[in-house]
Amino acid sequence: MDKAAHFDWVADHDSKARALQSSFHRQLQQLLKNRVQENTTILEIGCGRGDLLASLNPKRGLGIDFSNSMIDQARSRHSDETLEFKVSDIHQHSPDEAFDHIILDYLIGYDDDIQVCFQQALKSAHPRTRLHILSLNAVWSPLIKLGEAMGLVMKQPPSNWLSTKDILNLLELSGWEVISRSSEQLLPFNIPLLSSLFNRFLVRLPLIRHWGISLFITARPQRSIGRSWDYKCSVIVPARNESGNIKPAIDRIPNLGKETEIIFIEGNSTDDTWDTIQKEAAAYSGKRKIKFAKQPGKGKWDAVRLGFEMATGDVLVIQDGDLTAPPEDLPKFFEAICDGRCEFANGSRLVYPMESKAMRFLNLLGNKFFAATLSFVLGQDIKDSLCGTKMMLRTDYERLLKRIESFGDFDPFGDFNLLFGSSLLQLRIRDIPVRYKDRTYGDTNISRFRHGLILLKMVWFGLRKIKFQGYSK
Repeated sequence: MDKAAHFDWVADHDSKARALQSSFHRQLQQLLKNRVQENTTILEIGCGRGDLLASLNPKRGLGIDFSNSMIDQARSRHSDETLEFKVSDIHQHSPDEAFDHIILDYLIGYDDDIQVCFQQALKSAHPRTRLHILSLNAVWSPLIKLGEAMGLVMKQPPSNWLSTKDILNLLELSGWEVISRSSEQLLPFNIPLLSSLFNRFLVRLPLIRHWGISLFITARPQRSIGRSWDYKCSVIVPARNESGNIKPAIDRIPNLGKETEIIFIEGNSTDDTWDTIQKEAAAYSGKRKIKFAKQPGKGKWDAVRLGFEMATGDVLVIQDGDLTAPPEDLPKFFEAICDGRCEFANGSRLVYPMESKAMRFLNLLGNKFFAATLSFVLGQDIKDSLCGTKMMLRTDYERLLKRIESFGDFDPFGDFNLLFGSSLLQLRIRDIPVRYKDRTYGDTNISRFRHGLILLKMVWFGLRKIKFQGYSK
């Protein structure tokens, strides 16, 4: 090959490598857009030219990099007043603010002290900060080296080849807790139809799901939000045909935090539930506040949403009016939220033995099926998706409503709205076991087969909207 032909070959392969790299990075941008909401504050460590940070449309974005030339390029390419770029070494970076999201995009592979990097990032975090880490999957090492030799991949500097276990261990040592992890980009190139098939669906399936080229890990700070006695709690009690359970609910719901309010939402009952709520509220003389209202529409979610709107507490919890999930368990939920051990406390009726008439066999099978399916959709393990007892901070609920706005009124029960929304916000979901009891008054409001079909539709909805999210081309 003569010299001119050699340079033509090199130029052609460099051009191909740049095109493939561009496609690869566009896919990464879309992955982060699916997890990082616009109009939030974002810190990107190792921001390079700033293209990723700018693509996320932050309310305030700070990019830091140790390279003067990279920061100069970032400043010249992105002049938006919401963006700031600084030369800084993360190991010595002294933050003066906390961010909603911190991004490490393919940085840890080249960092000479990853644990210090994670520890420094923690200084820029508040209790609801999410740390997003993208890193090369070590199983791709031989193919990357082959691609470099063929000129399809740009020459890479020496790299730390970190397994998922390595990263998880360093995060835990540094004060972070992992919320979700996955491998992404089974096909890191833009090939019409095939890229979508490989990257949206195949990479999610058993066995294949470990083979994406990028490891994507989201973590949160291991921190308490504060002391439980500093928080007020609102207990929402949806009640339809539960006349005999109103006074027991008032008597049995415990005091939670510095102040507890109980909010009954009556749901178009055919018995005297509404009259009983008014009578018992008037007769109550204790320290807790009692409120009540009739729901304007139908379905449990309609009742829960009204109760949450009326609530004044810092912490919100649903307590089903049938009392089959005992209200005496609520302190366990409250402590878990306030201690920061979880951010969405989800009741589980399937841990302890339940009373003989508490749940029929087909209902039990259905609950196990939906829990397993939802665990796959959410990327976090849950044992019981349909237990009525669920607790979260008011501030998280308000963010959740905005996050699920585009879903519309697809869920009449509310369980899936809350679980899907919590997953999209990357809240740490944990099961809190409850002892499931027999009903002492009235009949169940659940129709196994009619409501089962609705639940199947919602699972399919979650697969499309959450699990199999798309990539931009």
